[in-house]
Amino acid sequence: LPARGALGLAAKAAVDNGHAAAVTGFRTAAVERDADGRLVLTGEDGRRLDPVDEAIVLTGFRPDLSFLSELRLGLDERLQAPVALAPLIDPNQHSCGTVYPHGHRELSHPEQGVHLVGMKSYGRAPTFLAMTGYEQVRSVTAAIAGDTESADRVELTLPETGVCGGVGLFDDPAATAQGDSGGGCCAPAPADATAGATTGGGC
Repeated sequence: LPARGALGLAAKAAVDNGHAAAVTGFRTAAVERDADGRLVLTGEDGRRLDPVDEAIVLTGFRPDLSFLSELRLGLDERLQAPVALAPLIDPNQHSCGTVYPHGHRELSHPEQGVHLVGMKSYGRAPTFLAMTGYEQVRSVTAAIAGDTESADRVELTLPETGVCGGVGLFDDPAATAQGDSGGGCCAPAPADATAGATTGGGC
């Protein structure tokens, strides 16, 4: 998280210093080339961005489950996460800080004794945190060992802000003193946040 936060701060500094421009609310409709062969992105709203030499596209990911094709898996059709886990991690409803800590029961499948843990358990959801994965493994390991009481016990609490909603360097006094207030791990907080709303950016 500190390294991810530092990357976000570096990107923000590049924008603040005029070395880069942040374009928000842009949905790409077409990619064209200008007379010099450079790429020009056109948005659904008609906006055309300045030409660039290269476009790096981050379109998300999905887990490779091909090696599990002979097992009976219970996966959500949208997220490709375990059925019981999917509504708890739906990125349309949650950031990584609002995901309810979960364990062996949410990670189980119709195939007896099979659990998916770690990032693969989140399917397409981009909100996975290593701390959540550690809790998953602890719970599943306890279940395998026959300690159901320990497996069912939640031993992790993620604050809604600070983990995902902090600047990533929130434990660094020098970074805090620079005046960053509640930016997300990937973006600063919106300037027009309404009173009483959570000001942390999402993941």
